[in-house]
Amino acid sequence: MADTVTQLLQARSDDDTTAVAFGDKTWTWREHIASATRQASAVIALADTARPMHVGVLLPNSPALLTSLAASALGGYITVGINNTRRGDALAADILRADCQILLTDATAKPLLDGLDLPGVRIVDVESDEWAHLVANAGELVPHSVPTAMDTFMLIFTSGTSGNPKPVQLAHMMVPFAGPVLVDKYQVTTDDVCYLSMPLFHSAAIMGGYCVALCSGAAMVPATFSATRFLDDVRSYGITYMNYVGRPLSYILATPELPDDADNPLRVAFGNEATDRDIDEFSRRFGCTVWDAFGSTELAIIITREPGTPAGSIGKGYPGVAIYDSETGKECAPAQFDENGALANPDEAIGEIVNTHGAGLFVGYYNDADSTAERIRDGKYWSGDLGYRDADEWIYLAGRTGDWMRVDGENIAAGPVERILMRETKISRVAVYGVPDEHVGDAVMAAIVLRDNVTLTPEELVEFLATQSDLSPKAWPTYIRIDADLPSTATNKIVKRELKAQGVAGTRLWRREPRSSDYQVVGGNSPVPR
Repeated sequence: MADTVTQLLQARSDDDTTAVAFGDKTWTWREHIASATRQASAVIALADTARPMHVGVLLPNSPALLTSLAASALGGYITVGINNTRRGDALAADILRADCQILLTDATAKPLLDGLDLPGVRIVDVESDEWAHLVANAGELVPHSVPTAMDTFMLIFTSGTSGNPKPVQLAHMMVPFAGPVLVDKYQVTTDDVCYLSMPLFHSAAIMGGYCVALCSGAAMVPATFSATRFLDDVRSYGITYMNYVGRPLSYILATPELPDDADNPLRVAFGNEATDRDIDEFSRRFGCTVWDAFGSTELAIIITREPGTPAGSIGKGYPGVAIYDSETGKECAPAQFDENGALANPDEAIGEIVNTHGAGLFVGYYNDADSTAERIRDGKYWSGDLGYRDADEWIYLAGRTGDWMRVDGENIAAGPVERILMRETKISRVAVYGVPDEHVGDAVMAAIVLRDNVTLTPEELVEFLATQSDLSPKAWPTYIRIDADLPSTATNKIVKRELKAQGVAGTRLWRREPRSSDYQVVGGNSPVPR
């Protein structure tokens, strides 16, 4: 049984089934691993082995990126996944913070480096003739090291929704640990084709997509996510398995439905953070199974849906997962619900999702003891995510620790309000957050993206909200802004701090007066089309 990515790859070195498909080209596992072996030899020849053997990859999802991942495992050095949506000084800071001595890039990403100060970093264009010559003439591979299970395979930056991204050390063992669970659950074989359209510099794509292909021998299709191209890709490549993170299902479902959408080979979509509505609708529309789970980039918190998961819940946690008050350090009370299904005791029930058994599979942030210590306190891992758990141990998300709003002396969590708003079928995506109230505390604001080709009037929204019996009067948004899109990370997670920084703003803005349920248009025109 394999303990490392290296061993998984070596086991497929004589496999002549398809490993990678891209455009009209395909590579077998034998060819893929041979190419990665040559690249590993070339990288080691360029590197200063006295420095950390960290090789950054600033590449789109592509055969080149898959080759680079395999090369690092075979060569016994560490890949650093660089977020290609970062810019300027922030991008440079990521590269330097991770101690990259070599940075692999291509013609599409290289311009992002123009003008950046990157001392000690050797930039390599993997599409250049010079690199092709170095790889073709590389000698026999002598690995820098032979990785063990707990050695770092990748440095993966957190998504950065609540602050500067931090590099998580992803151990080799994580890929052979996660892959077989999904392979077995969905009977994935060498006949399957895995769609890797989530950024491969992030853990969601590695732990939800790459690991499945590596552990099963299924083919990989690296792609850049596009809602409009999704179904064409599924059909043309024969995609049977895909992974997602954040809101991709919402993006796809926002496109017009066609009668033959279910005429496709997709069997399984696995991911996290989809809404109940999107899970059900995606399954119906495309004729596949959707399995949604919850896990942090640090992989210290794992929550999975089970049969019977209540509406709004993300499932039950692995052993040790609990809800704690970060101020008292004590476990929160079970959630209680009123006759309408609304959370009746938010102050006592909502807390931070923790792992009471410790760090779980999290081995720490690279070269950042302070941030690691902030996450691991009192023998527990503190996720930074808010949640509550009912008497039957079903867990519900309430947002991030910064998502509390103080409205008329009452604490309101963003998560439940977002779930209620998403029941309105015209809404594709929503973010709820607090803005300063003109008197005291916070006012609730909701930024909304509508589905394609629909309109929503203030009167329609009021009529919808009035029928939501579990919506507290204090949680009714004071402000509604309707946008074409919302600021998001590369992993499709909404960046609320950018919305908060904009305050009460928006070209399409509605406002509700105190003690009124009606919205008045104060910016833009109504109705608002997409």
